[in-house]
Parts: sequence; structure tokens; C-alpha cells
Amino acid sequence: MISEDQLKRVAAWSRELTQAEIEVARAGITERSYGTGETVFMRGDTFDYWAGMVFGLARMGGVSRDGKETSLAGLTAGAWFGEGSVLKNEPRRYDVVALRNSRVALMERSAFMWLFENSVGFNRFLVRQLNERLGQFIGMLEVNRTLDATARLARSIASLFNPILYPESTAHLEITQEEIGALSGMSRQNANRALNRLEKEGLLRLEYGGVTILDVARLRGYGD
Repeated sequence: MISEDQLKRVAAWSRELTQAEIEVARAGITERSYGTGETVFMRGDTFDYWAGMVFGLARMGGVSRDGKETSLAGLTAGAWFGEGSVLKNEPRRYDVVALRNSRVALMERSAFMWLFENSVGFNRFLVRQLNERLGQFIGMLEVNRTLDATARLARSIASLFNPILYPESTAHLEITQEEIGALSGMSRQNANRALNRLEKEGLLRLEYGGVTILDVARLRGYGD
């Protein structure tokens, strides 16, 4: 169980709940730490939790039969994920791997389902969450099929500023170029070239240990 203050810090959706619903959510959540490179869960796992990033950075993706890695989304503090598998009570369809030391909040499926069946506020959040996630994946499919590496990286960074999926985002991202490459599905060298190009065009500023976003709207539409 976590405290009510901690719940409100790590889960923006909890601010829409009644006091009774908050108590159910609190009772159903624990936290767990994962080291760099450690798997939160793998494709095919039966993982009976809905998960949210307390701090750190993780990559949602998978590996094809020929060994090619595919990145589906980055997961930063405040992002909750895996609701589809919890709702359908099915094995996970993708991997989630920590790209740095991270802490994850884990809600038991029983608590999740109670909120799903009883809380209007929670259901409003789920509809918004699922709608935004669907839009994110459709957009990613279009980007990967039609745009070059710089545009793919620009859109990948911009996706971290969706206010529904990533409610705690700020203009400065504490993220390395290697981590950006991992989230974008490219090598560190290619990510470095793309980032330098975006910096020259005035869309972001590269800094020690991070990136400051100067024009998220242009990043979202980069390559159009």
C-alpha cells in the first residue's frame, strides 16, 4: 500500500477519484525498483498488474524472429501502461525494459477491475488513455513507413509530450542521446546526427545529460 500523497504524485488519474476509490487504489498498489537493462515484463508473460512509472525511463517494444528490435513507445515518470492486457486478462504482447534505474508502481488486477467496474472518473481516464495510445501507435506506423530517420526521431521525442500519456512532462528531458536512440529504434551515432540537425533547425537544445525542447509543435509535424 502507498500513501494518498504518493498516489497523487505518481498517478495523475487518481485526482479524479472519490475518497473511497482512492482507498481501493492505494491498497492495490506497491512499488518495485528495476536496474538498467532489467526487464519489467516480457512478451508472453502473465503479469497481473497495471503499471506506472514513478521515476526513470523504460522502452516498450519487442524483438522479431530475425532478432530486429522494434520500439513502440518510451515510458517516463507519470506514464501508466498495460491496461489493455489487464482488461483482456491476457499475456503481454510486448516487452518493457528499463533503460536506466527506474521505479515502477504496480496495481493489482483486482484493484484495477474494481475501479473499472465502479468508478466513473477512472473510466473517463481509461477512455482518454486508450484513445491517445491508439493514436500514438497509428502515428508511429505512418512515421516508420513514410519518413526518414531525423523525422522518426523528432516524432519519437514529441510523443513524450502527450499530456494524457505523459502528464508530468517538462520542457527539459533528462535523457541521453543513447537513450533517445533506443526509444527511436536507431543507433547512438544515427541519433546523434539527427539530434544535431534538429538543434541547428532550432527545435531543441542539446545539453549535458539531457535535451531541452524549444518547439514541440514543429517536432510533432517534422517531415510533413
